[in-house]
Amino acid sequence: MEKRDYYEILGISKTATPEELKKAFRKMALKYHPDKNPGNKEAEEKFKEAAEAYEVLSDAEKRQRYDQFGHAGVGNGSGFSGFGGGMSIDEIFRHFGDIFGGGGFEDPFSSFFGGGGGRSRGRQVSRGTNLRVKVKLTLEEIAHGVEKKIKVNKYVTCTTCNGTGARGGSGFNTCPTCHGSGHVTRVTNTFLGQMQSTTTCPNCGGEGHVITDKCPECAGNGILKGEEVITLKIPAGVSEGLQLSVSGKGNAAPRGGIPGDLLVQIEEIHHEFLERDGNDLLCEHFITFPDAAMGTSIEIPTLEGKAKIKIEAGTQSGKVLRLKGKGLPSLNSWEGKGDLLIKIHVWTPKNLTKEEKSILEKLSKSPGFQPNPTSKDRNFFSRMKDIFEQ
Repeated sequence: MEKRDYYEILGISKTATPEELKKAFRKMALKYHPDKNPGNKEAEEKFKEAAEAYEVLSDAEKRQRYDQFGHAGVGNGSGFSGFGGGMSIDEIFRHFGDIFGGGGFEDPFSSFFGGGGGRSRGRQVSRGTNLRVKVKLTLEEIAHGVEKKIKVNKYVTCTTCNGTGARGGSGFNTCPTCHGSGHVTRVTNTFLGQMQSTTTCPNCGGEGHVITDKCPECAGNGILKGEEVITLKIPAGVSEGLQLSVSGKGNAAPRGGIPGDLLVQIEEIHHEFLERDGNDLLCEHFITFPDAAMGTSIEIPTLEGKAKIKIEAGTQSGKVLRLKGKGLPSLNSWEGKGDLLIKIHVWTPKNLTKEEKSILEKLSKSPGFQPNPTSKDRNFFSRMKDIFEQ
């Protein structure tokens, strides 16, 4: 299913300020919060959708890439997934707790739904670190999109204990300090009266249990150094330096936490004949003086093979020819494809024989060989304008 526009999801314009963005997300979160819509899967999906939109648009760099390239520019679509699709409701709450001012989602929703009826604090869930890799692509692969398989060295879940860190997956007990809740509440007396604070349990680190018999394979960490072969579906039109994200394919997290992401940076392989300029491709071709004077046909390289083009009689060195639609596609499909620009150079011989010199000396005195430039030939800016009007 095609992903919806992030601005449309939050009901804001593309010129919305950060404050307007935050206000729009808060409104959507209140409307579709799971505690207000118990058992409503549609509301939960809308809540996640709003969180994903806000996560991208609230980051200046991601917002710029999204405005320029759409979902593909921020790692969504074509096999890459973004923030919202790969995280649970609880993770979204922890990630955006500051939106409602210090107290996280728990405080405002607790009061909103009446006393302690809001979402309770859960156990601390660890998160694996992100991994960064570079993927080299040819212009042909960039033009059509490509599927790449890469081997990544990373931390993987221990199969001996299934990531629990405990021998046999069962060598742990409920934490005696927090009784499995993952947090402890302390009450202190101040001149204003009793003050209550809740913090992560120092005994279990917020996990709610303690390991009594560590897994001998991973020493209780739940993760080991390993490797994984990952399939990347890279969309057409990516460019040098663009970063895509594969959710959940980074390092595994200790003891069953949430894995990090794999960040894929695009690196272009230099093409032998073609040079990239945005979505356009540039090519230089040399022809002989007789061919320039009398006209000819030449073959030039494209990303699909060879293309035959006609050189008009009287073509001057520096002439630029354009093949429409023979460039690279845009990540935003509605922008179409770029063009292939061919700059013609007339080759001037460097080493002439006596016979060749004699022929040229005779020709040089012929009226047809005398320079007779038009105003367009003289004016550099007119020639540049001519390039983009073809």
